[in-house]
Amino acid sequence: MLVKCIICEKKVMLDDDSPLAKRLRNRPIHTYTCDECYKRIGERTRERWATGKFTLHLPSLNKKSN
Repeated sequence: MLVKCIICEKKVMLDDDSPLAKRLRNRPIHTYTCDECYKRIGERTRERWATGKFTLHLPSLNKKSN
């Protein structure tokens, strides 16, 4: 399966039987990021987290829905 990274647009060939390929095939809303971009995002996130100004906004489970 040929996939393209959404950030750098690098094309990568995945094995058709791999769990990642099956996930991308069965759920088109999922996107692919190459290993380099994935690592870069993780490093920069940890750097921002270390500044102390990074806040993670999680959905509240206690909200009342009308």
